[in-house]
Amino acid sequence: MSVATGGSEAAAAAAGGGGGNRVFFQSPRGGSAGGGSSGGSSREDAVSAAAAVVQVQQQRRQQQGKVTVKYDRKELRKRLVLEEWIVEQLGQLYGCEEEEMPDVEIDIDDLLDAANEEERALKLQETLVDCYKPTEEFIKELLTRIRGMRKLSPPQKKSI
Repeated sequence: MSVATGGSEAAAAAAGGGGGNRVFFQSPRGGSAGGGSSGGSSREDAVSAAAAVVQVQQQRRQQQGKVTVKYDRKELRKRLVLEEWIVEQLGQLYGCEEEEMPDVEIDIDDLLDAANEEERALKLQETLVDCYKPTEEFIKELLTRIRGMRKLSPPQKKSI
């Protein structure tokens, strides 16, 4: 009789267990334990199915890891904080909640593509033309906050 142990929780869950380590007892391939040969093969199938599940999950983790590495996490965090600030400020400028806000699109990458501060300010003024409150302070602060930021490029897809 040989013993196969499944140390992975995913393998144990796939083989019908709840979690933790599991031990599977298998009959030797040539003989049968207790008369029937069908019990050993179903256990072998369960073990190979569990191994396949573990392999698929490891591949998914590796793929997910590759996606997050392609972007600079610090730059993404800065961008997220800036976008949250913009939404908050626009809510104050328009005097409403995010759901009620008119269609205002401020593209940070588009602003970063502008040649200089004046061109960026003009783009922002055009975007906020229907705002009835003064926007100069918001524009000035936004331009200060995007100074030094880099444009995010889309991730490069690798051929498999």
